[in-house]
Amino acid sequence: MGSRALALAQRVMWRQAELVWLRSSSVWWRARCFITVFSHPRLGSELVSDAPVPRSMHAGQLAVSVETVRALVADQFPQWTNLIVEPVSSEGTVNAIFRLGDRLAARFPLQPKELSVAWTFLRSEAEANRELVGRTRFPVPEPVTIGEPGYGYPLPWSIQTWLDGVTATIDDPGGSAKFANDLAEFITDVRAIDTRGRLFSRTGRGGDLRAHDEWVKTCLCRSEGLADVSSLSKIWQKLRDLPRTAPDLMTHGDLVPGNVLVSAGRLAGVLDCGGLGPADPALDLVGAWHLLETGPRRLLQDYLQCDHLEWKRGKAWAFEQALGLVWYYADTNPSMSRIGRRTLDRIMADEDLVE
Repeated sequence: MGSRALALAQRVMWRQAELVWLRSSSVWWRARCFITVFSHPRLGSELVSDAPVPRSMHAGQLAVSVETVRALVADQFPQWTNLIVEPVSSEGTVNAIFRLGDRLAARFPLQPKELSVAWTFLRSEAEANRELVGRTRFPVPEPVTIGEPGYGYPLPWSIQTWLDGVTATIDDPGGSAKFANDLAEFITDVRAIDTRGRLFSRTGRGGDLRAHDEWVKTCLCRSEGLADVSSLSKIWQKLRDLPRTAPDLMTHGDLVPGNVLVSAGRLAGVLDCGGLGPADPALDLVGAWHLLETGPRRLLQDYLQCDHLEWKRGKAWAFEQALGLVWYYADTNPSMSRIGRRTLDRIMADEDLVE
C-alpha cells in the first residue's frame, strides 16, 4: 500500500472508530471498533508506530492533548461536540493545530504569555485575517471564534476555517514557473490592500535591518559547527546597511513553506495570515528564497518589477529569518532547520553576493 493510500485508509478507519465511540452507548461496539483498527495486519502497526510524538521547541512549551481539545470544544461550543478531533502533524512552531470535522481547525498557542497579551494577539490575528479574506483569489483561513482557557490549558485559543491542501514542505514547488507567478500574484494582491495610514510598528522583521544585529550575532554564535559562520557573517555585513526608500505596504509577513499550500505545482492557499500588516514591501520577498529555485525566482522578480535595492532587501530579510531557523530548530524541528539551510544555500550561491 502506497504512503498516500495508507494515510487515507488510516484516517477513514480512525474516523469510523471515533464515530462509533461518540455515538454509541454500547461498550461492546466501542471496543470492537478499536480492536478492528489495531488488529489490521498493516494499519494497526502503522497507527501505533507512526503516531506523532509531541516535540518541545520552546522553553516552557505548553502541551495540548486531543482530550483537552474535545473538552474545551464540548464545553464552550456544544454545537461542535460531535465533530471528530484530529491532531495535525506539521512543521509549525507557533500553534498546535487540531482539525475539527471537515471544515474547521482549532489553533492552540504553544508558548506561554500573559493572558492579556494572548487575548490581544488573537483578536489582532482575527482582524488581520478578516482584512485579507476576499482580497485575493487564493484561499486563506477565515476566523470563526476565539475560545477561553480551561481544562488545564491556560490561554485563549482560536478556531478558523480549514483549508485543504499540502504544504510546500511536503510538495516542493521550487521548480514551478506557474507557482512563482501565483506567488507573485498573491504578493501583489496583498500590497494592493490599503494601509489606511498605518505604519510598521512591530519589533520583528519588516522595519530597519540594522535593528536585527544582535539577533544575527546570537544566531552566528549558535551556528558554530552547523554552518559556515565566517561566510555568513560577511554576507550580513553586506546586507544590513541596505537603505530603505520605499514606503510601507501591506505584507503577509511570513511566506515560508509551512504557510503555503500547493496543488499540482500551483499555489492552492496561504496560511498564518495573522501577521498581515504594513511593513517594508521587500518583506514578502522572503518567499522567493524560501520557496523558489533560480529560474522561477527570476520570474517572480520580473512579475513584481522589483528594483535592485528592493530585491536585495528581500534577500536580507530571508537571510535573517533562515539564520535563526538553522540552529534554533536543529534538534527539535529538523524540517524547519533544513528549510533554513536551503535558504542560506540559495542566498550564498546568488551572484549578487559574489565579490
